[in-house]
Parts: sequence; structure tokens; C-alpha cells
Amino acid sequence: METAKQQNRKQLLITLAVLVLLNLAGAFFFKRLDLTADKRYTLSPASVNLIKSVNEPLYIDVFLEGEFPGEFKRLQDETRQLLQEFSASNPDIKFNFFNPLDKSESSAETKRELIFKVFKMDNPKLSAKDETEVKNSIAGITDIDKAIIETFSGSGMKPAQITVNDKGKQSETLIFPWAIATYKGKTVKIPLLKNIRGANAAQKVEGSVQHLEYAFADALNKVSSDKEKKIVVLQGNGEMKSRYMANFIKALGESYHTAPFTLDSVATNPVKTLKDLQQYDLAIIAKPTEKFTEEEKEVLDQYILNGGKTLWMLDAVQVEMDSLYNPTGMTPALPRDLNINDMLFKYGVRLNPDIIKDEQATPIKLATGSQGSATEYQQFFWKYSPFAYPDSINTNPIVKNVGGIKLEFANPIDTLKNGIKKNVLLSSSRLSKKVGTPTAIRLDMVNEKTDLKDYEKGGFMPVAVLLEGSFRSMYENRLLPFKLNGYKTVGVPGKMIVIADGDIAKNQFDQNGAPLELGYDKWTEEFYENKDFMLNCVNYLLDDNGLINIRTKDVKLPMLNTQRVYDNYNMAGIITIGLPLALLAAFGGLFTWLRKRKYSKA
Repeated sequence: METAKQQNRKQLLITLAVLVLLNLAGAFFFKRLDLTADKRYTLSPASVNLIKSVNEPLYIDVFLEGEFPGEFKRLQDETRQLLQEFSASNPDIKFNFFNPLDKSESSAETKRELIFKVFKMDNPKLSAKDETEVKNSIAGITDIDKAIIETFSGSGMKPAQITVNDKGKQSETLIFPWAIATYKGKTVKIPLLKNIRGANAAQKVEGSVQHLEYAFADALNKVSSDKEKKIVVLQGNGEMKSRYMANFIKALGESYHTAPFTLDSVATNPVKTLKDLQQYDLAIIAKPTEKFTEEEKEVLDQYILNGGKTLWMLDAVQVEMDSLYNPTGMTPALPRDLNINDMLFKYGVRLNPDIIKDEQATPIKLATGSQGSATEYQQFFWKYSPFAYPDSINTNPIVKNVGGIKLEFANPIDTLKNGIKKNVLLSSSRLSKKVGTPTAIRLDMVNEKTDLKDYEKGGFMPVAVLLEGSFRSMYENRLLPFKLNGYKTVGVPGKMIVIADGDIAKNQFDQNGAPLELGYDKWTEEFYENKDFMLNCVNYLLDDNGLINIRTKDVKLPMLNTQRVYDNYNMAGIITIGLPLALLAAFGGLFTWLRKRKYSKA
């Protein structure tokens, strides 16, 4: 008969054997369980496919490191957990968290390496000689933290200033909510914090967490996939000059081949022009100001019916904000005839030559006087510059989790029944109305008082519409402008997006003439999500690997109510610290009493 000591030894050996077997099984059978209700840690199929395609070390540097308030700590934790999923699926994906403003002496060399990496990301065609000169220049920097802020900001990775609350006491600190991914010598930046105008910190973090998987998957796609799709920016009809869309086009160039394309050759050889245009997957028509000829329209019509995607940014009214800054503070707004109304009508939309006036507006800064030699400025809401929020119930990935978008002299769009599926991506607010043209636009309108009666019959006017389906030719049952073999009256399934604002993708410039980030207003220092929206439009039109659908994922974060914590600070401390200690003391006392009682009887 086994003694108690032998039984204990036997149980210990069995336990050790089971643990060894479980570890051996784990080496061959790997599985991570996601027990969250929203499956936030379950990667989308598109992400999984991208992760599997990585066959060399891919390094991700995350700059969201340091001591943060609870909301941003949550963003840091969610970022780390997501990257752990990436790395668990493919060990070639390696990540590191680093604070660019770390004050330790040991971080100085790492900061210099970061400055060079960011500089090279913005200048990928550096020669070996130039690289050596840049490294020598960086080695001589004395104020390394200042250089970090300037380099990151110059690359579009601006720091965010956050408020830290500690029992009612507030302090300001800088964080860098950015990451960069490097693979096979190519580096791209990754935004981690969405700038949602008017939102508090908790709302910004929740919106950012919703966006995390897509942000990292999109970065992986940019650095690991070869460019395949080709985009053409049309010219020849007075379209917006490329410098005004430089930031948008540069962002497109990270994932797609981009090139200008003029329709001038239509006049001499329309068939060849169409053939050349069909080599591209998407045509961007940005703010044309001159009429399209019938031959040009037929080229575009047949491009669309043969599967070409189009992104239209149109102004149905001729009026410019810059024209208001004159001694009179007034400019006329006139209808603009581009000779494409019949074309768009056939596809299912109609642009009206009216201007939307919206109480939900974005601010402008105007001079209001002077004090000494300094000019005083004041912000006013400019009602002809609507602040458009996508409908929260719209689950289309183009607008899912996208914040406010700045429009300028936008026009209302009518949608028509013709068998084409339509999705209104952006619309004006409930307190909006259309102003007919011709009319006079005056800067002193900023002083107008709001009368709600003016908006009783307006509101919710579409300004951006997605159309999907098999389009019918606008020349069906009509005489063709030029003869074309293989002319189609009904097209293959296609997509197009029509936006009634020609300036939605227009960037501003800094004092040196360099283009600023699309969506940034340097006068009011406000950020809008025009860039995200425009890139989403392009990605949706060209997406064939399901990457854009990651944006439809819903993640719900249970955020701590900090105000309730402050209001009940002492009680919260008693419950979270005092109560566990009291329970531990009670359990320890009970265990000691029972042990004494047991052995005193023995």
C-alpha cells in the first residue's frame, strides 16, 4: 500500500508529465482565442492574407509610448494587442514602442536613427552620397528633441497636445500618435489617432481603435504589395492644377500608379484617346471649369461602360473663396455649364446650380481691427462652408468611422430612379438650405442672425453620392459624335462617385509654398477628415482584395467615466484598494485560525 508521501510524488510526476505534453502540443498546434463580444482581436481575412504575404522581417516602430491618461493608455494597449496578433500570425512582423521625446541619454542615438528613417521615407530616391551627407548632418544636431518634432511634423506626423487630469489638476503634454512600418527598404507612416473635431478624448480614442486594424493593414499593403492599379488625373477642361491636389496625389502614389492625362487629343483622334484611357483603372475629374465637347463625353461614356471607374469632383456654380478678399468683400456666384448634365442625368444624378447654406459650418478667420501695428483676427462660422458628417447609420466602408469633412460652396445633388444603386455618402445638416444663382456672396454674411424659419423646407441635401451598377450609355438611341467599333449601350458592372464640391481635395500651402496635409486649415489650425474620405473613395472604387471592408468592423470600448471617479475619488479608493486588502486580511486571519484549530486538536 502506497504511503501519503509516495502518492504526493506520483501526483507531482503526473502533473509535470501533463504540463510537458501540453507544451509539446502547443509547439505544433497554435491557437489564440478571442472571447470579446465584438471579436476585436479576430483579424479580418484581408489582414490575414496580407500578413501571410510578408516573407522578410517587417519592422513597425510605434511612437505611442510614455505615461498617458486612461483614454490614451487604452489606445496604446489596443495598439500593442493588435500588433501581438500580427506578430503571432507571422513572426517576421516585429514591433517596438518608443517615445521620441524620451529624455534618457541612451535614446539620443535611436532618435538620430529615427530622424534619418523619416527623412528617407520622404525622400526615397536618395543617392548613397546624399545619404552619407544627411547622416553627417544629423550627427551634428545638438537639440535632438527639437529636431525630432520638426522632422516628424514636416513629414505630416504632427504631435498631439493632450490634457492630463490628476484629481482635478490639469497639465499639458505632447504625444506622437503615429507609427512607421519598414519592409524591404520601404517605409510608410501610420496614423493611430483620428482627429475628430468636437469630440472629447474618449470619443477620439474609440474612433481611433475602430480604425486601427485598417490603418496597419493598409500600411502592410503599401510596403509589401507591388502597385498594380493605375489612376489618371484628367486635364484639358480647366481642371484643378496638380499642385492644389499635391498631397492627395502623393498619398495615392503610395498604393497606385498615378499619371496626368489630357483629353486634347480627342479632337484629332478620339478612338486612340479612348484606347489610351482604357489602360487606366480610375479617372479623376477634379473641378473642370470648361465645357466638355460631345466627343470628349463619348470617350468618357465608353470608358465608364467598359468598366472604368470615375471620381467626379464638380462645381455647378462659379464662385471662389479667394475672390471675396477684395475691398468690397463681395463676389458674384454664377451657374457653371460644363455640358455634362445630360451625361450625369443618364447615370442617375443631377447637380443643381445652387449653393448650400448650412448652419453646421466650418470657421474662417477675418481681420476685425488692429491694436498698434498688429492686426486682430476673429473666427466666424462661414455658412457656405458646410461641415458634413457622414450618417451614423451608413455602414459603407467609405464613410464608416469617418469624422467631419469640410466643404466649400457645395451644390445639392438630386438622385434619380434608373436601376443604378445609389448611396448618399455626404449630405448637409438639417439646418441647411439652397441658395439659387446668380447671387452675390458677401463676407459680411458672417454677422447674419439665424432664423430657423429659413430652414423649414431644407436640410439633408446630398453632396456626395456613390453609384454602382451597369450604366447605360448617354448616347443610347442618339447620334454618336464619332463612329466607334464595339460601341456599348449597356456597360459591365461599374462604380462611380460624384461629389458636388470641386475643392474637397484641395490642399493649402505653407509659407515656403510647400503643400500642407489635405484637410488642414492653416488659418484656423483645424483638421478635417477630407483626406481620409478621399482616399476611402479611391480605395473603394479600386479595391478588389477586400481591404476597405475592414473599416466596417465595430469595436465597442467600455471607457471609464473619469468625472464619476473624480466626484467619488475617496469611495473609489476604498473600493478598489481598501476592500481587497480588507478581504485579504480577513481571509488570512480565517486561514490562520482554522490552521491553529486543526493542529491544536492534533
